[in-house]
Amino acid sequence: MSRRTLLHEGWTLRAVPGPAAPPEIAGVAVPATVPGCVHTDLLAAGLIPDPYRDDNENRLTWIGRTDWVYQTAFSRRPGDDERVDLVCAGLDTVATVTLNGVEVGRTENQHRSYRFDVRALLRPDGNTLAVRFDSPYRYAEAHRERLGDRPNAYPEPFQFIRKTACNFGWDWGPTLVTAGIWRDIGLHAWSIARLASVRPLVTVVDGLGRVEAHVEVERAGDEPLTVRAAVAGVAAEIAVPAGERTAVVTVTVADPALWWPIGYGDQPRYDLDVSLRGADGRELDAASRRIGFRSVRLDTTPDAHGTPFALHVNDVPVFVRGVNWIPDDAFPDRVTRERLAQRFAQAAGAHVNLLRVWGGGRYESDDFYDLADESGLLVQQDFLFACAAYPEEEPFRTEVEAEAREQVSRLAGHPSLVLWTGNNENIWGWHDWDWQEPLAGRTWGRGYYLELLPAIVGELDPTVPYWPGSPWSGSEELHPNDPAHGTTHIWDVWNTDDYTRYRDYVPRFVAEFGYQAPPAYATLRRALSDDPLAHDSPGMAHHQKAADGDRKLRRGLDAHLPPPADFDDWHYLTQLNQARAIQLGVEHFRSHRPVCAGTVVWQLNDCWPVTSWSAIDGDGRRKPLWYALRRAYADRLLTVQPRDGGPALVAVNETADAWTGPATVTRLTVTGEPRAKTSVDLDVPAYSSVVLALPAEVARPDDGRAELLVADAGDGAERALWFFAEDRDVRWPAAEWDASVEPVDGGLRVRVTARTVLRDLTLFADRLDPAAQVDRALVTLLPGESVTFTVRATRPLDAAALTSRPVLRCVNDLTRGDAHLRRFEDFCKC
Repeated sequence: MSRRTLLHEGWTLRAVPGPAAPPEIAGVAVPATVPGCVHTDLLAAGLIPDPYRDDNENRLTWIGRTDWVYQTAFSRRPGDDERVDLVCAGLDTVATVTLNGVEVGRTENQHRSYRFDVRALLRPDGNTLAVRFDSPYRYAEAHRERLGDRPNAYPEPFQFIRKTACNFGWDWGPTLVTAGIWRDIGLHAWSIARLASVRPLVTVVDGLGRVEAHVEVERAGDEPLTVRAAVAGVAAEIAVPAGERTAVVTVTVADPALWWPIGYGDQPRYDLDVSLRGADGRELDAASRRIGFRSVRLDTTPDAHGTPFALHVNDVPVFVRGVNWIPDDAFPDRVTRERLAQRFAQAAGAHVNLLRVWGGGRYESDDFYDLADESGLLVQQDFLFACAAYPEEEPFRTEVEAEAREQVSRLAGHPSLVLWTGNNENIWGWHDWDWQEPLAGRTWGRGYYLELLPAIVGELDPTVPYWPGSPWSGSEELHPNDPAHGTTHIWDVWNTDDYTRYRDYVPRFVAEFGYQAPPAYATLRRALSDDPLAHDSPGMAHHQKAADGDRKLRRGLDAHLPPPADFDDWHYLTQLNQARAIQLGVEHFRSHRPVCAGTVVWQLNDCWPVTSWSAIDGDGRRKPLWYALRRAYADRLLTVQPRDGGPALVAVNETADAWTGPATVTRLTVTGEPRAKTSVDLDVPAYSSVVLALPAEVARPDDGRAELLVADAGDGAERALWFFAEDRDVRWPAAEWDASVEPVDGGLRVRVTARTVLRDLTLFADRLDPAAQVDRALVTLLPGESVTFTVRATRPLDAAALTSRPVLRCVNDLTRGDAHLRRFEDFCKC
């Protein structure tokens, strides 16, 4: 039987002396954590400041231009194994591996694993293992010089190295070019043969489940072998003749329980156990995987509206309520299973059913996919190409093929994986971003996305669809970002247009769209030493990576909301405007199902504290956007949408049961006085939507600046609101409310009763306790209505502070008048 031993103890790290390394650090050995990386080891040793605070990242650029050496010593119990391999699951990135002074291998790809035969070099005691990492910049810049520069979105050479692209910075991420042994490293001792890979292809047709276990073996000899596979109490085996290295064992399971996406059913999984036996029947190696039985297909059959992009799981169309996923930390060793589980719970809590793993990040961990399988969250996995023209020459083509083969094989059998995507925005970039002239005919990645990668997916896992890019319209004859065909990205809203422009689109599938806001106040206070905080104070400016980001935030506020008088107003209003923008977009797109078959919001998470498009900030706190997503992505959505020049009621049902029952739409003033009312009977079939016209006396206001619509379906869905004017133009009464605070187990219950309308009432308890969490936000109350906020906190909170500005906020609590406008002008000059 083979033996595996992890080598995670006793490591040290030192910088190789050179022009970039500070003299006080060069050559100094410090303890190293494996798996880990240079930045976290230096931080733990007290040699660098926190890279996430203030502008510290600017003082750490030398790390990416320095060579580093990890080293450890170990003993090994002697054995009679025919092979002992050093297995490196992940080296980041340009590494030379030596054992006892002898070079055993070199690597240049973070996204694949490596294995080296080291049996002849091992000693019983005193083995010295070293991994030297060369500067990623030096490697990438050398290949750029050799092959010729290619355009990309940022002035960094990230496309010339197979490494996490966003390590080099992004419009939401820091430039922290690290290195390290970022996944397991250890010894694997074996004899005769081992399981080199097990690739399960799982299908289910007409109630019959089928598991094809594609097995590759590596041999130390040529004797005949036997491979056995067992699942759900059914087993099969096959002989592997002497010299053969591949086999397929097929197991059929009658009436397996189907795996369903979250919200559509349960997520049963089965253990698949594969063993390899020698000629004498002795077990040589074994592997186990958890699989699920489900079918997935992508409907792209042209119709009257263009080319759909509709996901079907177990022959049921699934409207995708998705979010984009970026690396949850710039340093992957800090992303634990517990942390992933928290993010997955946050996603599921917002009614998300799909995570798109974005192409500028990493192929996510086994924990990530296991949690996705367990929770029912679907996964779209990009191959790792983003926002750049990528060279197809060697060594890159060979490395890309090797990583793709390994990752497709590794992830086969995960029921959550429903789509492979060739790249992020690169085909679009080639068309629209002025790449063609500077490329001058040089390669840019087309061969990867339209030839190599689809061939690999088709060969290794044809159970999962492949799409060449995001966005992609399905044909080179069409513009790659045509909303009528395939997938589209909508970025004119954030970059140039007001968010109401989302309503100009009726796309088939929106794979990216987003709007910015700063992180939670407690996150800012932890990460920034600015005193006072201001929208353009040094730390805030440094943690705003988007081009003209602050100006775009201001443009959005000017279009919709009263002017802020100070930073507290600005912080609340920008977070509110982000939530409003995305809620408007999602509800609009959902109201056009089934023409539109899905939305994937940019983005769920952040990797550090930053002003960005995320719903969960870099410290894991929920921004108001998260609460807006929870409403907009609800299984049953009641929304008022513009149709034919006036508002209409739309009911969207993403459940397996028909939605029937009464609903009312009332026109009333902001002081709560009713003006007109209509009643309708909802009858919305499963997985569909209906549009109901409103009578003129309801749809047309007497005074648009002082009236709204309220649509209510009782317990069937959260009520919907429609304002006839922007908040900046509404004649709001000064906000008045009564509040009470009572202790409950683990926190407080805050009850607010409105004496006037309270627009988007939100309680920011993290201003009093950074660990505090609130169960709801963005609540609009009419006069006489009440809401209860449940606050979970780790310490006592002052009741008066909890129920007053800046903790408890609503739109119409902003001070009005000339004095307010003067303060706003002063604020904008800061």
